[in-house]
Amino acid sequence: MQGGRGRPRAGDDIPVAQRSTPTLSTRPGVLSRIGLAGLVALLVGGSLVLVFPAPVRRWLMPAPVEGLNARLSADGRLLGHFPYPEASGNDLVEVSPGQALHRDAAAALLAMQQAAAADGISLTVLSAFRPIALQKELFFAVKSERNQSALQRSRVSAPPGFSEHSTGYAVDLGDGRAPQANLSERFASTDAFRWLHANAARHHFILSFPADNPQGVNYEPWHWRFEGTAEALRQFEPAQRLAR
Repeated sequence: MQGGRGRPRAGDDIPVAQRSTPTLSTRPGVLSRIGLAGLVALLVGGSLVLVFPAPVRRWLMPAPVEGLNARLSADGRLLGHFPYPEASGNDLVEVSPGQALHRDAAAALLAMQQAAAADGISLTVLSAFRPIALQKELFFAVKSERNQSALQRSRVSAPPGFSEHSTGYAVDLGDGRAPQANLSERFASTDAFRWLHANAARHHFILSFPADNPQGVNYEPWHWRFEGTAEALRQFEPAQRLAR
């Protein structure tokens, strides 16, 4: 009552000690059980991110290549292949009609071809730099044409964004005197391959995919990569580390 006049306000007749805000029932209903389950899931998920941050992030991330239902492995590979950037057009130099390499690799390749020619060997360039867009076409179009699974295709061709050719440091070589062996394991029986096996390292080229390589890629005796600069070594270091 205020000054003894007027009607009592709601609650004035309830002792102060007993006045309180009504609370929701503490009985566990469906909603509260869902809330508890969500809290538990959140806590578990948070713990996993803290304990295993990289694997969880990879699991949560979308697939790295559109149209390819495959995710990165623990070391960053996709179907056995490491990720590689695309070389800048300013760094590319033509090494044969329609074929280019990074200028450092191009100079080394020319020197290697000249040394091979002096020994009576004809090294021909079959394929060099490939932009990621072209690699995408080669991967998916041929995969469809040959009715291959993604895993089958990856053993002979890298997914787009995961090809050494995109760096401008990788080249497919053939024997000018045995073209029938080009891009096949038969190249390993040619004079050109025997010369490369004995001399390529002098020019900073190594065989990327020898037989039984740890990346799981098919044996490619024709595919060589340049590792003669710090930048080239940096790009291929993960592959080198895996092969040790």
